[in-house]
Amino acid sequence: MNDRKRIFICWLAVWTLCWAMPAWAQGEARDILRRAADAFRRAGGVAASFSVRSPEGNSTGVIRLRGEKFVLEAGGMTTWFDGHTQWTYLPSSDEVNISEPTDEELQTLNPYAWLSLYDRGYDLKSLPADASDIYKVEMVARSPEAQVSRLVLWLDKSGLQPVKFSLTLAGSVEPTEITVGNYRTGQTYADAMFAFNPREYPTAEVIDLR
Repeated sequence: MNDRKRIFICWLAVWTLCWAMPAWAQGEARDILRRAADAFRRAGGVAASFSVRSPEGNSTGVIRLRGEKFVLEAGGMTTWFDGHTQWTYLPSSDEVNISEPTDEELQTLNPYAWLSLYDRGYDLKSLPADASDIYKVEMVARSPEAQVSRLVLWLDKSGLQPVKFSLTLAGSVEPTEITVGNYRTGQTYADAMFAFNPREYPTAEVIDLR
């Protein structure tokens, strides 16, 4: 698996245990994530830096978002997503791959997608946090075929902003941890920012995978 995929795929509890948890725990976790998703939608343009710790090593990156659109710079590559089409530029080969990702594929690239997809195929649980100003929520996939089997989110209570993600791949034991830094809201981004501009990469080979 390439570094880009690992950054956000690994961005295993047995799912049946979630049925045994108290009903209030699931309701509390769902309410936290619903409010976090609402806060994210109201935030306008968002910019954040992040650091990644994975079994393969450590890395850093930057992501800019507006709704479901984003630009991601990580692992030496740049990915644009305009809400429908995705472009990924690989400078090592000077090529750009074009695709139309599924919801699950977007979850592996953009961890903020979890804020709007939390109620689709995952059991939720509110966990004790290490600090009094942090919410900690666990999401466990109901299907064993889910690409990400478990996700844990840490959110700041005051602004409901994600401060850390821990993602575990199906069949994997060690998670990848993504720590968010320099989170800024209210940024102004034009639509053109979220699409590949061929004029800026005149020599790039375009590979259409749609």
